[in-house]
Amino acid sequence: MRDLAINIGGREIGTGYPVMITAELGTAHGGSLKKAVELIHAARDAGADCVKFQWVIAKEILHPLTGRVELPGGSISLYSCFEALEQPPAFYHSLKEETEKAGLIFLCSPFGSESLKGLIKLGCRDVKIASPELNHYPLLKETQNFSTVILSTGVSKLTDIEKAVQITGDSTLLLHCITSYPAPEEEYNLRTLPFLAGRFNLPVGVSDHSLGPTLIPCLAVTQGAVFIEKHFTLSREDGGLDDPIALTPPDFATMVENVRKIEQHPQVEAISLLKEEWGDRRVERILGRKEKKIAPSEAENYNTTNRSIHALREIAPEEELTNRNMAILRTEKNLSTGLFPEHWEALLGRRAKKRIPSGEGILFDYLED
Repeated sequence: MRDLAINIGGREIGTGYPVMITAELGTAHGGSLKKAVELIHAARDAGADCVKFQWVIAKEILHPLTGRVELPGGSISLYSCFEALEQPPAFYHSLKEETEKAGLIFLCSPFGSESLKGLIKLGCRDVKIASPELNHYPLLKETQNFSTVILSTGVSKLTDIEKAVQITGDSTLLLHCITSYPAPEEEYNLRTLPFLAGRFNLPVGVSDHSLGPTLIPCLAVTQGAVFIEKHFTLSREDGGLDDPIALTPPDFATMVENVRKIEQHPQVEAISLLKEEWGDRRVERILGRKEKKIAPSEAENYNTTNRSIHALREIAPEEELTNRNMAILRTEKNLSTGLFPEHWEALLGRRAKKRIPSGEGILFDYLED
């Protein structure tokens, strides 16, 4: 097995190095640079090594007809919400500048080609790809300009990860994740981490959506996690999309303190200490089995949270399919699922044999032979 150390933001992480702890700020700033700076400084003071944002361009993520979805904060029109979070490139330039002035590593998730190219223009050398984009293969192909690709693997099967890693290659860090808000701790199956590390010969970490600040991150470290990501907010009442499941600064500081303690112990000793504190049965339930499987709480989202091919507008019979009338989008729950993105190249140039409504997932049945 090769050395599983990897470089993020100029810092080496891996076996023998301290775990990198990332505060996922996402869109918790709500478009306010002032609030973003407050979040950055609060994350630094709570012990974060790195902060991560999301470069939101609504049309790269969803179709306008997606409709309303249920999130921890309630039912919202998701497309409109994403539209309201859009910011110009200068905003992200300021985020990066303020992050680095605070002495932290800057990361950001793109959701399509435009936002990814924006990160390249900012001079970002590393990129984080969220779980729903794991199967966005055209986007993954564009990550070859980055030194390290951090790839979340929520709501995915082993075969999905295999296809993604064939594109991103040895410069990949795999993050075990459950795409559920909040994610039940007993579904984490953290022995998945050494399984993934051995299967792909890549470093691994955890993107944790559970509510607790300590147990999942600390147990993940005992299973070889070199990178921990947790959502961060100034207050769970702030109204951000992920704020209801995010850690406040005191809770984040508690997580950092406990991770720093547990990583000083050998694996067997560390697990024993956690069992003494949290109970043998609870710890073993979270550790689970050494396999990769879709967690029960995310299973129903497999065909909707990840990407498929949709009509951008109504497509007429005999009209040719192009990147102007179809796109690779998240389906969510209100549109029909289309073909997965691995079929994108095969669809370009094909002609519709019947009308395809705007937003509809495109299937081979809709196309001329």
